[in-house]
Amino acid sequence: MTSTTRTTRTASTTPSAPTIEVEGLTKVYGGLPAVDGLTFTVRPGAVTGFLGPNGAGKTTTIRMLLGLATPTAGRALIGGRSYRDHRLPATVVGSSLEPGFHPGRSGIDHLRSFAAPSGVGLARCRELIALVGLEGAEHRRVGGYSMGMRQRLGLATALLGDPPVLVLDEPANGLDPQGIVWLRHLLRRFAAEGRTVLVSSHALREVQHTVDDVVVVARGRLVHASSLAALADRAAVATYVASPDDAALGRLAAQHGWRVEPQGSGLLVQDVAAALVGDAAFAAGVPLHRLEPRDVDLEDVFLRLTSPTASPVGGR
Repeated sequence: MTSTTRTTRTASTTPSAPTIEVEGLTKVYGGLPAVDGLTFTVRPGAVTGFLGPNGAGKTTTIRMLLGLATPTAGRALIGGRSYRDHRLPATVVGSSLEPGFHPGRSGIDHLRSFAAPSGVGLARCRELIALVGLEGAEHRRVGGYSMGMRQRLGLATALLGDPPVLVLDEPANGLDPQGIVWLRHLLRRFAAEGRTVLVSSHALREVQHTVDDVVVVARGRLVHASSLAALADRAAVATYVASPDDAALGRLAAQHGWRVEPQGSGLLVQDVAAALVGDAAFAAGVPLHRLEPRDVDLEDVFLRLTSPTASPVGGR
Protein backbone atom coordinates (compact mmCIF):
# COMPACT_ATOMS: atom_id res chain seq x y z
CA MET A 1 0.00 0.00 0.00
CA THR A 2 1.39 3.39 -0.94
CA SER A 3 1.95 6.29 1.38
CA THR A 4 -0.84 8.25 -0.30
CA THR A 5 -3.66 6.03 0.97
CA ARG A 6 -5.76 6.97 3.97
CA THR A 7 -6.55 3.44 5.16
CA THR A 8 -5.35 4.20 8.65
CA ARG A 9 -4.05 7.25 10.41
CA THR A 10 -0.40 7.56 11.30
CA ALA A 11 0.67 7.91 14.90
CA SER A 12 2.05 11.37 14.19
CA THR A 13 -1.23 12.68 12.75
CA THR A 14 -3.78 10.94 14.97
CA PRO A 15 -5.27 13.28 17.57
CA SER A 16 -5.90 11.91 21.03
CA ALA A 17 -8.61 9.28 20.63
CA PRO A 18 -11.71 9.35 22.85
CA THR A 19 -11.89 7.23 25.98
CA ILE A 20 -14.80 4.82 26.47
CA GLU A 21 -16.40 5.18 29.90
CA VAL A 22 -19.03 2.75 31.17
CA GLU A 23 -20.58 3.88 34.45
CA GLY A 24 -23.06 1.80 36.46
CA LEU A 25 -24.50 0.37 33.26
CA THR A 26 -27.56 -1.81 33.80
CA LYS A 27 -30.03 -3.47 31.46
CA VAL A 28 -32.99 -5.48 32.72
CA TYR A 29 -35.08 -7.77 30.51
CA GLY A 30 -38.20 -9.36 31.96
CA GLY A 31 -37.14 -8.54 35.50
CA LEU A 32 -33.71 -10.18 35.07
CA PRO A 33 -30.50 -8.13 34.70
CA ALA A 34 -28.54 -8.90 31.54
CA VAL A 35 -26.04 -6.24 32.61
CA ASP A 36 -25.80 -5.32 36.28
CA GLY A 37 -24.05 -2.12 37.42
CA LEU A 38 -21.12 -2.45 35.04
CA THR A 39 -18.32 0.12 35.34
CA PHE A 40 -15.04 0.17 33.40
CA THR A 41 -12.84 2.39 31.20
CA VAL A 42 -11.22 1.71 27.83
CA ARG A 43 -8.14 3.85 27.21
CA PRO A 44 -6.73 5.15 23.91
CA GLY A 45 -3.61 3.60 22.47
CA ALA A 46 -4.43 0.10 23.69
CA VAL A 47 -6.41 -2.96 22.69
CA THR A 48 -8.83 -3.87 25.48
CA GLY A 49 -10.28 -7.36 25.60
CA PHE A 50 -13.91 -7.43 26.77
CA LEU A 51 -14.09 -11.01 27.99
CA GLY A 52 -16.67 -13.36 29.39
CA PRO A 53 -18.53 -16.57 28.61
CA ASN A 54 -21.45 -16.60 26.23
CA GLY A 55 -24.42 -14.92 27.91
CA ALA A 56 -22.23 -12.78 30.19
CA GLY A 57 -23.71 -9.52 28.88
CA LYS A 58 -20.96 -8.46 26.47
CA THR A 59 -23.12 -7.92 23.39
CA THR A 60 -25.85 -6.17 25.42
CA THR A 61 -23.22 -3.82 26.83
CA ILE A 62 -21.87 -3.06 23.34
CA ARG A 63 -25.38 -2.46 22.03
CA MET A 64 -25.97 0.11 24.78
CA LEU A 65 -22.61 1.73 24.04
CA LEU A 66 -23.64 2.09 20.37
CA GLY A 67 -27.13 3.42 21.11
CA LEU A 68 -28.86 0.26 19.90
CA ALA A 69 -30.37 -0.46 23.32
CA THR A 70 -31.46 1.93 26.07
CA PRO A 71 -29.91 1.37 29.51
CA THR A 72 -32.20 0.69 32.44
CA ALA A 73 -29.67 2.63 34.51
CA GLY A 74 -26.18 4.07 34.15
CA ARG A 75 -24.53 5.36 31.00
CA ALA A 76 -21.95 4.53 28.34
CA LEU A 77 -19.90 7.41 26.94
CA ILE A 78 -17.41 7.83 24.11
CA GLY A 79 -15.28 10.90 24.57
CA GLY A 80 -17.67 12.16 27.23
CA ARG A 81 -20.76 11.87 24.98
CA SER A 82 -23.26 9.18 24.21
CA TYR A 83 -22.97 7.63 20.75
CA ARG A 84 -26.12 9.40 19.56
CA ASP A 85 -24.77 12.80 20.59
CA HIS A 86 -21.87 12.66 18.13
CA ARG A 87 -22.69 14.59 14.96
CA LEU A 88 -21.16 11.99 12.62
CA PRO A 89 -20.91 8.83 14.74
CA ALA A 90 -19.36 6.71 11.97
CA THR A 91 -16.34 9.04 11.89
CA VAL A 92 -15.86 8.62 15.66
CA VAL A 93 -16.77 4.98 16.31
CA GLY A 94 -16.40 2.07 13.94
CA SER A 95 -18.27 -1.01 15.06
CA SER A 96 -18.89 -4.55 13.99
CA LEU A 97 -21.48 -6.65 15.79
CA GLU A 98 -22.93 -9.83 14.35
CA PRO A 99 -22.53 -9.10 10.66
CA GLY A 100 -25.85 -8.47 8.91
CA PHE A 101 -25.60 -8.39 5.14
CA HIS A 102 -28.02 -8.50 2.24
CA PRO A 103 -27.14 -11.88 0.67
CA GLY A 104 -27.79 -10.64 -2.87
CA ARG A 105 -25.53 -7.61 -2.59
CA SER A 106 -21.85 -7.76 -3.52
CA GLY A 107 -19.14 -6.95 -1.02
CA ILE A 108 -18.24 -3.67 -2.70
CA ASP A 109 -21.90 -2.66 -2.97
CA HIS A 110 -22.38 -3.38 0.72
CA LEU A 111 -19.59 -0.93 1.53
CA ARG A 112 -20.97 1.64 -0.93
CA SER A 113 -24.34 1.53 0.87
CA PHE A 114 -22.58 2.68 4.06
CA ALA A 115 -20.13 5.07 2.42
CA ALA A 116 -22.29 8.21 2.31
CA PRO A 117 -23.13 8.24 6.07
CA SER A 118 -19.40 7.83 6.69
CA GLY A 119 -18.55 10.74 4.37
CA VAL A 120 -16.44 8.67 1.97
CA GLY A 121 -16.60 7.53 -1.64
CA LEU A 122 -15.91 4.51 -3.82
CA ALA A 123 -12.14 4.89 -3.60
CA ARG A 124 -12.26 4.38 0.16
CA CYS A 125 -14.43 1.27 -0.29
CA ARG A 126 -11.91 -0.23 -2.70
CA GLU A 127 -9.06 0.67 -0.39
CA LEU A 128 -10.69 -1.21 2.49
CA ILE A 129 -11.49 -4.22 0.33
CA ALA A 130 -7.72 -4.49 -0.22
CA LEU A 131 -6.91 -3.90 3.45
CA VAL A 132 -9.13 -6.75 4.67
CA GLY A 133 -7.98 -9.17 1.99
CA LEU A 134 -11.16 -9.43 -0.09
CA GLU A 135 -9.62 -8.48 -3.44
CA GLY A 136 -11.02 -10.72 -6.12
CA ALA A 137 -14.19 -11.34 -4.10
CA GLU A 138 -15.58 -7.80 -3.94
CA HIS A 139 -18.04 -8.41 -6.79
CA ARG A 140 -19.27 -11.74 -5.45
CA ARG A 141 -22.58 -11.83 -3.61
CA VAL A 142 -22.18 -11.77 0.14
CA GLY A 143 -24.57 -14.72 0.42
CA GLY A 144 -21.73 -16.85 -0.98
CA TYR A 145 -19.12 -15.55 1.46
CA SER A 146 -17.72 -17.75 4.20
CA MET A 147 -18.08 -16.66 7.83
CA GLY A 148 -14.48 -15.47 7.83
CA MET A 149 -15.04 -13.37 4.70
CA ARG A 150 -18.09 -11.81 6.31
CA GLN A 151 -16.04 -10.95 9.36
CA ARG A 152 -13.50 -9.21 7.13
CA LEU A 153 -16.27 -7.29 5.35
CA GLY A 154 -17.74 -6.28 8.71
CA LEU A 155 -14.35 -4.90 9.76
CA ALA A 156 -14.07 -2.98 6.48
CA THR A 157 -17.51 -1.48 7.18
CA ALA A 158 -16.38 -0.41 10.66
CA LEU A 159 -13.34 1.33 9.18
CA LEU A 160 -15.13 3.33 6.48
CA GLY A 161 -15.04 6.62 8.39
CA ASP A 162 -11.43 6.08 9.59
CA PRO A 163 -12.69 6.29 13.20
CA PRO A 164 -10.43 6.77 16.23
CA VAL A 165 -12.53 4.24 18.20
CA LEU A 166 -13.16 0.62 17.19
CA VAL A 167 -15.70 -1.62 18.92
CA LEU A 168 -15.71 -5.18 17.63
CA ASP A 169 -17.92 -8.01 18.89
CA GLU A 170 -16.25 -11.44 18.52
CA PRO A 171 -14.33 -10.41 15.37
CA ALA A 172 -12.28 -13.63 15.26
CA ASN A 173 -15.35 -15.88 14.85
CA GLY A 174 -15.01 -17.83 11.62
CA LEU A 175 -11.43 -16.78 10.93
CA ASP A 176 -8.86 -19.47 10.23
CA PRO A 177 -5.51 -19.38 12.11
CA GLN A 178 -3.93 -17.24 9.39
CA GLY A 179 -6.89 -14.84 9.59
CA ILE A 180 -6.57 -14.59 13.38
CA VAL A 181 -2.89 -13.64 13.05
CA TRP A 182 -3.84 -11.06 10.39
CA LEU A 183 -6.50 -9.59 12.69
CA ARG A 184 -4.07 -9.49 15.61
CA HIS A 185 -1.52 -7.48 13.64
CA LEU A 186 -4.20 -5.13 12.33
CA LEU A 187 -5.58 -4.35 15.79
CA ARG A 188 -2.08 -3.90 17.22
CA ARG A 189 -1.39 -1.40 14.45
CA PHE A 190 -4.56 0.53 15.23
CA ALA A 191 -3.60 0.76 18.89
CA ALA A 192 -0.10 1.91 17.94
CA GLU A 193 -1.74 4.73 15.99
CA GLY A 194 -3.35 5.89 19.25
CA ARG A 195 -6.84 4.54 18.61
CA THR A 196 -9.16 3.16 21.27
CA VAL A 197 -9.90 -0.51 20.53
CA LEU A 198 -12.46 -2.67 22.37
CA VAL A 199 -12.69 -6.31 21.29
CA SER A 200 -15.09 -8.80 22.84
CA SER A 201 -14.40 -12.52 23.07
CA HIS A 202 -15.65 -15.51 25.04
CA ALA A 203 -12.14 -17.02 25.18
CA LEU A 204 -9.07 -15.32 26.62
CA ARG A 205 -6.79 -17.70 24.72
CA GLU A 206 -8.17 -16.25 21.47
CA VAL A 207 -7.05 -12.69 22.26
CA GLN A 208 -4.28 -12.94 24.86
CA HIS A 209 -1.59 -12.20 22.25
CA THR A 210 -3.56 -9.17 21.02
CA VAL A 211 -4.79 -7.22 24.04
CA ASP A 212 -3.09 -4.84 26.47
CA ASP A 213 -5.94 -4.60 28.99
CA VAL A 214 -8.73 -6.94 30.03
CA VAL A 215 -12.25 -6.36 31.32
CA VAL A 216 -13.82 -9.64 32.46
CA VAL A 217 -17.56 -10.00 33.04
CA ALA A 218 -19.76 -12.87 34.16
CA ARG A 219 -23.51 -12.93 34.71
CA GLY A 220 -23.66 -9.26 33.67
CA ARG A 221 -21.25 -8.07 36.36
CA LEU A 222 -17.61 -7.04 36.43
CA VAL A 223 -15.33 -9.68 37.93
CA HIS A 224 -11.93 -8.29 36.93
CA ALA A 225 -10.37 -5.30 35.15
CA SER A 226 -6.65 -4.69 34.79
CA SER A 227 -3.75 -4.78 32.39
CA LEU A 228 -3.04 -8.17 30.84
CA ALA A 229 0.26 -8.18 32.71
CA ALA A 230 -1.51 -7.80 36.05
CA LEU A 231 -3.83 -10.67 35.15
CA ALA A 232 -0.81 -12.76 34.20
CA ASP A 233 0.63 -12.21 37.68
CA ARG A 234 -2.38 -14.09 39.05
CA ALA A 235 -1.38 -17.09 36.94
CA ALA A 236 2.09 -17.32 38.43
CA VAL A 237 1.66 -20.08 40.99
CA ALA A 238 -0.69 -22.66 42.45
CA THR A 239 -0.24 -25.74 44.65
CA TYR A 240 -2.18 -28.98 44.79
CA VAL A 241 -2.31 -30.48 48.29
CA ALA A 242 -4.03 -33.55 49.72
CA SER A 243 -4.20 -34.80 53.31
CA PRO A 244 -5.79 -37.80 55.05
CA ASP A 245 -7.26 -35.22 57.45
CA ASP A 246 -9.49 -33.07 55.22
CA ALA A 247 -10.88 -31.09 58.15
CA ALA A 248 -7.41 -30.12 59.40
CA LEU A 249 -6.37 -29.13 55.90
CA GLY A 250 -9.47 -26.96 55.56
CA ARG A 251 -8.74 -25.24 58.88
CA LEU A 252 -5.14 -24.64 57.82
CA ALA A 253 -6.28 -22.99 54.59
CA ALA A 254 -8.78 -20.79 56.45
CA GLN A 255 -6.20 -19.82 59.07
CA HIS A 256 -3.78 -18.58 56.39
CA GLY A 257 -6.48 -17.00 54.23
CA TRP A 258 -5.61 -19.14 51.23
CA ARG A 259 -7.91 -19.08 48.21
CA VAL A 260 -8.68 -22.72 47.54
CA GLU A 261 -10.94 -24.80 45.37
CA PRO A 262 -11.67 -28.52 45.60
CA GLN A 263 -9.81 -30.62 43.05
CA GLY A 264 -9.98 -34.40 43.08
CA SER A 265 -9.37 -35.65 46.61
CA GLY A 266 -7.53 -32.49 47.67
CA LEU A 267 -7.38 -28.72 47.28
CA LEU A 268 -5.85 -26.38 44.73
CA VAL A 269 -4.29 -23.47 46.63
CA GLN A 270 -4.10 -20.35 44.48
CA ASP A 271 -1.15 -17.93 44.53
CA VAL A 272 0.82 -19.84 47.19
CA ALA A 273 4.06 -21.74 46.45
CA ALA A 274 4.30 -25.43 47.36
CA ALA A 275 7.16 -24.77 49.80
CA LEU A 276 5.04 -22.32 51.80
CA VAL A 277 2.09 -24.73 51.93
CA GLY A 278 4.38 -27.55 53.05
CA ASP A 279 6.05 -25.45 55.76
CA ALA A 280 2.67 -24.31 57.12
CA ALA A 281 1.33 -27.88 57.17
CA PHE A 282 4.46 -29.14 58.94
CA ALA A 283 4.28 -26.39 61.57
CA ALA A 284 0.60 -27.15 62.21
CA GLY A 285 1.12 -30.92 62.32
CA VAL A 286 -1.16 -31.54 59.35
CA PRO A 287 -0.09 -34.70 57.49
CA LEU A 288 0.20 -34.42 53.72
CA HIS A 289 0.00 -37.20 51.18
CA ARG A 290 0.50 -34.97 48.14
CA LEU A 291 2.14 -31.58 47.67
CA GLU A 292 2.58 -30.53 44.04
CA PRO A 293 3.29 -27.22 42.32
CA ARG A 294 0.86 -26.68 39.47
CA ASP A 295 1.21 -24.49 36.41
CA VAL A 296 -1.73 -22.14 36.01
CA ASP A 297 -2.08 -20.40 32.65
CA LEU A 298 -4.13 -17.32 31.80
CA GLU A 299 -7.04 -19.38 30.53
CA ASP A 300 -7.24 -21.15 33.90
CA VAL A 301 -7.38 -17.76 35.64
CA PHE A 302 -10.09 -16.59 33.24
CA LEU A 303 -12.19 -19.71 33.84
CA ARG A 304 -11.80 -19.28 37.60
CA LEU A 305 -12.86 -15.63 37.42
CA THR A 306 -15.96 -16.45 35.41
CA SER A 307 -17.02 -19.55 37.33
CA PRO A 308 -20.45 -19.46 39.05
CA THR A 309 -18.76 -19.18 42.46
CA ALA A 310 -16.56 -16.20 41.55
CA SER A 311 -17.20 -12.99 43.47
CA PRO A 312 -17.92 -9.83 41.42
CA VAL A 313 -15.92 -6.67 42.01
CA GLY A 314 -17.08 -3.12 42.14
CA GLY A 315 -14.81 -1.54 39.53
CA ARG A 316 -11.40 -1.07 38.12
